[in-house]
Amino acid sequence: MFRGIDEVDWASMRHAYGSAEDVPGLLRGLASADPGERESALDGMYGSVHHQGAVYDSTLACVPFLLALAAREEVGDRGGIVELLLSIGEAGGTRSAQAREAVRAGAEVFAELAGDRDTAVRRAAPTALVRFLDEPARVLAVLRQRVTVERDDSVLLALAESLGLFARLYDGPVAADAMTQLVTLSEPPFDPGLRLAALGQLALTAPEHRAGELVPRVVGLLRERSARRTRRARYADAPEADTLTRHLRRLRPSDEEGSQLLRTFHLALDDRVADRIALLNGQLSSPAPTDRCNAVWMSAGLFREWRADYSAPVALIGRQLDADEDRLREAASAVLEDLYDLAAPAADDLFALVTSRPEVRVRQRERGVPTVGGPLNALARTGDPRATPVLAALLADPTAPDDLGHTITHLGRSAAPLAPALRHRLGGVRLDHPDAYDRAVPLLSALAAADDGAATPEVLRLLRGIPAASGLSERQRVRLTERSLETLDAFGRAAHEAAPALRELLDSAHSVRAAGALWSVEGDVDAVLPVLLRELTGEQWRRRAAAAEVLARLGTAARAAVPGLLRMCESEEVWERTRAACALWPISEDTTGLPLPVLRTAWTQNPYTRSTIATTLLTMGPAAAPLRDLAHTELATRRRHRARPGGYSTEDVREDERLLRACGELVREET
Repeated sequence: MFRGIDEVDWASMRHAYGSAEDVPGLLRGLASADPGERESALDGMYGSVHHQGAVYDSTLACVPFLLALAAREEVGDRGGIVELLLSIGEAGGTRSAQAREAVRAGAEVFAELAGDRDTAVRRAAPTALVRFLDEPARVLAVLRQRVTVERDDSVLLALAESLGLFARLYDGPVAADAMTQLVTLSEPPFDPGLRLAALGQLALTAPEHRAGELVPRVVGLLRERSARRTRRARYADAPEADTLTRHLRRLRPSDEEGSQLLRTFHLALDDRVADRIALLNGQLSSPAPTDRCNAVWMSAGLFREWRADYSAPVALIGRQLDADEDRLREAASAVLEDLYDLAAPAADDLFALVTSRPEVRVRQRERGVPTVGGPLNALARTGDPRATPVLAALLADPTAPDDLGHTITHLGRSAAPLAPALRHRLGGVRLDHPDAYDRAVPLLSALAAADDGAATPEVLRLLRGIPAASGLSERQRVRLTERSLETLDAFGRAAHEAAPALRELLDSAHSVRAAGALWSVEGDVDAVLPVLLRELTGEQWRRRAAAAEVLARLGTAARAAVPGLLRMCESEEVWERTRAACALWPISEDTTGLPLPVLRTAWTQNPYTRSTIATTLLTMGPAAAPLRDLAHTELATRRRHRARPGGYSTEDVREDERLLRACGELVREET
């Protein structure tokens, strides 16, 4: 297994954490007779040698030894080794071609492992066989033979998935034969789980298999499968441990196979949103809690990517909050928490939960830090005023979570009854305390949302104390000062006593925000305009863009800024161009000189600018006519404007719904 391992110059190679000198020890650990040592070694491989899917020179050097380990029956946990090889061979990045070739060089082993005595190995081998053994006819023959003799349900599902992958990678007679095999597997007398897996691969591979009665058939098979299940998924009750691999297993759904089946159908249906909603509704109404839990988690991706009327599935997700199963209830809460206004159909269920079970109002995060519980946060994010008394009860507790203010922010003026308690808590923030920043920022946000000008003295105390605060880092000083100024800006005329402090900051690094706040407090053009004009000629484009945003609020009183704003419209930075072009309308009100092409280009180039541009267009009335086609196109587009592969922000759905509302108003203005 390890012939030649000591001849490899591991010290000259690297992995995620530096020298690869420790890699031989990890490889030998994979062959240990001790299960704990094997698991720690696999954990180390993922944690350093294949860290976050990356391939290093040491990763490539490991492949021959991993292949040798996978081939030896006396080695335990070889299924994990095959999965590691598959991940390395499918990795992206600069060494992706080398990694694939390295695994392909030993792909013969996967044909043997397809019939291994170890179930986990047989489950992992088919995908690797299809991916890396470049002999299509032989690969298909192995898969078909294994289907006829395999008795383990999980391996049969893996074989069905591999047949689908095979049909997508190849064409001609071999691909047609694979599809024929899948059609056979999708019919009785095969187990409903296997039939679902085959149906999913057919739908994923060929459009004609996505039509007709697919969704009702899938829902029926899912329920039949659940009725036959007699045990929980393999890792549902995995013991607590500190290894990466066990942590990843604990994050898997309790019914991982069911989750994968559902994921395949959603991937196959893609933009057929009505069918995907029908599939979710069917599974969310299932008698089986695991089916409903899988559907809840699957709904999150649909909500984030596509625009549709989701009131029915959201209401069904709300009903899961009354479930006895903690996993299901927590899943529903987590999904609803990211929907903001779209969670309104579940508001009654959220309110019932936070009032009947006070313990869900707060949750413990890392280091024992309490935060606002998901159900209460979700209820507040819908803007439901019923959250106000519940939050008031939390505020009365001295140990209330520090992030409470962020939750209160979403209530807007409905948070007014909470203002006295918020002021009191802000007044008690000690700037020499290590958590001063985390305590103050949410409170400032909440007071700004509640428009509580009576809190001006507390905000001023904070603002004046920041420079000498020993409990703050320099970065925190900057951000806390900015948040304090934004809060005073929100208070407007009610914060008149803050004017002297704001004037003192007009020549500081916070001049733009200070000028904006002073304008809101006093409306003194002579005091703020010179500051903002000066910033328009500064070296930092972000400060120039921020100045343009404040200048827009001055309206025609800022006409002197027009030449500078026109120059900014030629900037290479899309946000600088956007802010400048948006500011020109309220300042000049001259449609002939308005750089509308700048806004059109920014809209197309950077989707994140669209809400800002749409808001400006709403103020322009008839002058916005040349750009109203953008609103029509946006409303006709089914994919959310911030949907993207490889990640998402919890703000994406809310920002997209905000854009849709603005575009709807723009279109209505035409009539």
